[in-house]
Amino acid sequence: MDPHTGHQSDHHTHTGRGPGRLVVALYGLLALAATGRSVLQIVEYFDRAPVSYLLSALAALIYVVATVGLARGDRLWVRVASVAIVIELVGVLLVGALSYAAPDWFPDKTVWSHFGQGYGYVPLVLPVLGLLWIRRSRRLRSAPIG
Repeated sequence: MDPHTGHQSDHHTHTGRGPGRLVVALYGLLALAATGRSVLQIVEYFDRAPVSYLLSALAALIYVVATVGLARGDRLWVRVASVAIVIELVGVLLVGALSYAAPDWFPDKTVWSHFGQGYGYVPLVLPVLGLLWIRRSRRLRSAPIG
C-alpha cells in the first residue's frame, strides 16, 4: 500500500526497476544513437534517401516513447510503451526484410535496415526483450502479495 495515495503500490513490479533497468538503459541508449544518426542523416544527406532517413527518425521517436514508458512504469505508460514496442518490432521486421528485398530503397544503413545489423542486431532483439519484460512485470503485479 502506498502511504501517500492509499492505493496498492506498483513499485515492487515497476518496469523500470530491477532487471527492467537494463531494458530501460538499452532503450535509452538506442534512442540516443538513433536520434543522433537520424538528425545527421536528415540534415546532411536527406536528398540521398529521404524515406530511409525518415524511417530512422520514426524509429528514434519510438525508442524515446518506449524508454519513457518503461521508465515511468505506471499502467498508462506501460500501455504506451507496449504499443511503441509492437510498432518497433513490426518496423524492424518489415524494414529489415525490405532492405534485403529492395536494397535500392535503402542506399544507406538505417536503424532497422538489415534487421538492425549496423547496431549489432539490438533493434531486432530489444523489442522481444521489452515485451517479455512487460509481460513478466504485469504477471508479477497481478500476483497476490504475501
